[in-house]
Amino acid sequence: MIKTILFIVLGLVVLAIAVVLLLAVRQPDTFRIQRSTVIGAPADRIYPLIADLRRMNSWNPFAKKDPQIQIRYRGPAGGPGAAYDFSGNKEVGKGSIEVTEAIAPTRVAMKLDTIAPMEGHHAILFSLAPDGGNSTRVTWSMEGASPFLGKVMGVVFNMDKMVGGAFDAGLADLKTQAEKPL
Repeated sequence: MIKTILFIVLGLVVLAIAVVLLLAVRQPDTFRIQRSTVIGAPADRIYPLIADLRRMNSWNPFAKKDPQIQIRYRGPAGGPGAAYDFSGNKEVGKGSIEVTEAIAPTRVAMKLDTIAPMEGHHAILFSLAPDGGNSTRVTWSMEGASPFLGKVMGVVFNMDKMVGGAFDAGLADLKTQAEKPL
């Protein structure tokens, strides 16, 4: 009787793992996460809060996840070549960010390379577009390859919701800073 129950439980576990792996195989090879908000400020006021990495880290939700994060800036403060290496807790991980393109005041592209908790190489883009009057629509996107382990995690966890939620929080903080009276 106990052997039968153990056999059934083992069979269910194997079946569950097989289903997760089958669903993972069917996931796309790339991912894209994107969020937008409208900020009541002109793009030329918002742009420096993104293109200058030190200023960006005042609202960056990922830097805020670890009060003890270690950040080492390199290169210029902003624009192409501006970069920093980071090392933090398990939520932050370890890696680097580098500005690869900066077109004032409409676009900032970055490269995010992570070492831990998982190796990854992602493209980040901030685009700023007029949105009537004195407002700007800021769109934050990230895309990259989705390795098999990432696909498995995507079956179990809603990565768009997790990372997208951090993007929403960061954009809200950016909005607060950009809309402060001068």
